[in-house]
Amino acid sequence: MTDLLAALLLGIIEGITEFLPISSTGHLLIAERWLGHRSDLFNIAIQAGAILAVVLIYRERLVQLADSFIHPARAQTVFGQAPRDYAWKLAAAFGVTAVLGVIVKKLGFELPENVEPIAWALVIGAAWMVLAEYFAARRAQALGERSNITWTVAILVGVAQVLAGVFPGTSRSAATIFVALLFGTTNRAAATEFAFLVGIPTMFAATGYELIDVTREGGLAGEDWGQLAIAFTASALTAFVAVKWLLRYIQTHTFTVFAIYRVLLGGALLVFVPVR
Repeated sequence: MTDLLAALLLGIIEGITEFLPISSTGHLLIAERWLGHRSDLFNIAIQAGAILAVVLIYRERLVQLADSFIHPARAQTVFGQAPRDYAWKLAAAFGVTAVLGVIVKKLGFELPENVEPIAWALVIGAAWMVLAEYFAARRAQALGERSNITWTVAILVGVAQVLAGVFPGTSRSAATIFVALLFGTTNRAAATEFAFLVGIPTMFAATGYELIDVTREGGLAGEDWGQLAIAFTASALTAFVAVKWLLRYIQTHTFTVFAIYRVLLGGALLVFVPVR
């Protein structure tokens, strides 16, 4: 397989899996076993492509939130909430992630990036998803559907992002969406949008931090910019399609199909893929 084709495939994998609740990190670590390990700059590039896609999808919402601080009188609600209140909750979730992320980074706490913990994270995450949707459905039946993002949910979403970063295979989108569902937001669309929006500054910050590190260490030298361009473009395009599809899908479907996929993939990894 040529390096350009491998770069294209890795970009597609990142784009499809970054915002679906199935773990992009887990899929990329597994894919690199066959397609070859890539540089830190390459991984930054494909993640940036996925972020760009979500920014484009939510550009109107981002403009609305920004405009609510400039023209508060004409601001429309976001899932029944004042947009400035919603924006502050996004900021709180990001702030929690930033503070805890720095602490985790300083402590040097991370799991080895091999197959076994990824497989178990996929399986355990599937159980978490099913339970969260079950209890959210019961709460909706008892109290009615809730689209409001509470301060508790915002803080817990911030914590969930850090845990997803520490445990490869967890999935940042899965962790944040299902924390929101489990702790008060029964509307799947509302939980998903908040998770994706808070992911924008989080992923931009993480990508920028990593880019600074790579630049300081001379990681820009000798990079194949053609491969980076192909991978970035593939990631952006496939992420755009994947997120658009997901947002339509969850209007009429639960997340059960993703939980089943995670169990099947996790089980297959434990059975068929060598631990090292």
